[in-house]
Amino acid sequence: ACRRFAQEAAGGGPLAEALAGLYARFAPDSAEGRQRLHYLLERQPYRLAFWRTAADEINWRRFFDVSELAGVRVELPAVFERVHATTLRLYAEGLIDGVRVDHVDGLADPRAYCRRLRRALAQAAKQRPADAPAGRAWLVVEKILAATEHLPADWQTDGTTGYSFMNSVGALLHDPAGEAPLARLWSEVTGRSAQFEDEERAARRRIPKELLGADFNACAHALHTIARSDPRTRDCTLLAIRRVLAELLVQFPVYRTYADARGRNAGDAALMQGVIAATAAQCRPADRWVLEHVDRWLGGEPPEAAPGITGRRLRLRAIGRFQQLSAPTAAKSVEDTAFYRHGKLLSRNEVGANPTQFALSPAEFHAEARARRRHFPDALLATATHDHKRGEDLRARLAVLSELPEAWRQQLERWRLQNAPLRPAAGPDAADECMLYQMLVGIWPAGATPPDAATLAVLRERLGGWQLKALREAKRHSHWSEPNLEYEAACADFLAALLDPARAADFLAGLHGFAARIAPAGAVNSLLQTLLRLGTPGVPDLYQGCEFWDQSLVDPDNRRPVDWPARAAALAGAATDAELLAAWPDGRLKQRLIARMLELRRADPALFARGDWRELAVLGRWSAQVFAAVRVREGRCVLLAGLRLATGLLIGGEQSLVPPTAVWGDTRLKLPGRLAGLRWRSVLDAGLPPLTGATIPAGALFARWPVAVLAGGG
Repeated sequence: ACRRFAQEAAGGGPLAEALAGLYARFAPDSAEGRQRLHYLLERQPYRLAFWRTAADEINWRRFFDVSELAGVRVELPAVFERVHATTLRLYAEGLIDGVRVDHVDGLADPRAYCRRLRRALAQAAKQRPADAPAGRAWLVVEKILAATEHLPADWQTDGTTGYSFMNSVGALLHDPAGEAPLARLWSEVTGRSAQFEDEERAARRRIPKELLGADFNACAHALHTIARSDPRTRDCTLLAIRRVLAELLVQFPVYRTYADARGRNAGDAALMQGVIAATAAQCRPADRWVLEHVDRWLGGEPPEAAPGITGRRLRLRAIGRFQQLSAPTAAKSVEDTAFYRHGKLLSRNEVGANPTQFALSPAEFHAEARARRRHFPDALLATATHDHKRGEDLRARLAVLSELPEAWRQQLERWRLQNAPLRPAAGPDAADECMLYQMLVGIWPAGATPPDAATLAVLRERLGGWQLKALREAKRHSHWSEPNLEYEAACADFLAALLDPARAADFLAGLHGFAARIAPAGAVNSLLQTLLRLGTPGVPDLYQGCEFWDQSLVDPDNRRPVDWPARAAALAGAATDAELLAAWPDGRLKQRLIARMLELRRADPALFARGDWRELAVLGRWSAQVFAAVRVREGRCVLLAGLRLATGLLIGGEQSLVPPTAVWGDTRLKLPGRLAGLRWRSVLDAGLPPLTGATIPAGALFARWPVAVLAGGG
């Protein structure tokens, strides 16, 4: 109908004449027209406002600070039913088997929502066809968990969408010895703090009032309304409440708490105790009594204990406002600001990760895997998503810098001096330049031949998109709402100069040489990361196109079209493992590992779904460079092993991913108990003879692959 109306109006005739007359009456080029238009707009159920007003006066829920995306009150039964009608119908018809909930912490009451959704799915399950998979619906939620935070079991979900695993496996690839020298380098070169917490606190002081000002004001007014309702607290001024609230958000270590009419659960109570203590130490002494009341109003005292129905409603409203403010504050301050300001090592600036945790030991990774199997065995295992800042294999390559901090220092200092004549006076500053070099090293194509002109042009376009977003997200020199076009143009010119062989031939040669030096160790990291995603307790998630190496950048680069025919052709190809290992830069080797692991999982799904996870001891000279574990269920076993921190094992100047057998020396896996009596057959290397005994030499285990998968039998 709308299309026919538009066509008729465009075709002239009575309708076009009527519309022209109507437009003339409300034309803004006359005082009368502007007045009529104003009166018309004032009669609408909304206020038409300048877009910048949203940061200060918006009075409805939105997606973070994106005012074009409105949030609905899904906690209302009628809204819940309408929003989920299609999803539940698809599940009832057997067309889907589960649900992924995005940004669950943005809801008013995530616990109540997840439990309601679980009940609705259970009800819909009664209508599913007989040939649909049995069992309850699979339900996972997108949630960023802090280091000491756990997904509540009473939400009745199957776990998170995998950011926790992405953080853990990424940290496992980093050498803890590299943190201190890389921190010193960042601080010396840029003059900025080497501590990520400093950048996060600075962002948390700005974001609530600048980007989320309307939400911040609404929360402060909700608290002030409670104060004014009681003669004992009516002198808690709005300004004092604002100061206390601002400091609370600075000190908040997680996305949010989950207080309700019953107050805080034990975990939230313990967390808030620390937050209140930290806030009290930072706020004005005269405001501490206000802080005590704010703590009580935000769930320290159960809202159901408040006097009268109105009192309880005011408390619940304030709690809801605070909990829906702390989550976007964390997201905008950490992921969308501090991650673009702190560049000690960008591979640790990733969604779900905390850069203060630079590395994870094998023992810690094993402990997390066992805990996941025990509590959430069906949680997703992700290493790449539509929201990642850097592709999974780009991060794996940058992790190698943690093993070579001195080499990186020399390279960085050489490049800054070498490229000084190319750097415009307007920018980039030292921090933005240093982060650009990391991105160039991470995205640079692997292989013996330097990129040609066409490839350099593509790299310039892709890195230019990342650079613009990084500058505006950092909010130091530019901003989405107030772009500094001069600084952005200077940074773009510098990037173009670096990728111009006519102007930066020596730099490009050095960049190619350094990238080639660390690329094999980065690929080894990637293969271990892939193996663990497909082998540890949980459900592996394979993001689009990541069958080959994923050197993508932040969105929209990580959402580029995928060359599916190339992947299908590689999967169907007859290349030998040796040929793929020799041609590893093209990514087909990674795809083969994925295919064989999926075949193994398909052959024994119960082993991977519920099998035990047991750590294996590694002995000998290179024990720190080997990660090993075994999955066990009802007598069936699969051993998983791989190289980590492998720069010392790989021969410099060569591009092989497999260390020479002689390098390993006495390094070996120790098999305890009945595992020592099994015959172990390689799933990846058909030419490897079965291995037996209480120990397995690393030289035999990694004879042809830098990762190993062995099936144990009698």
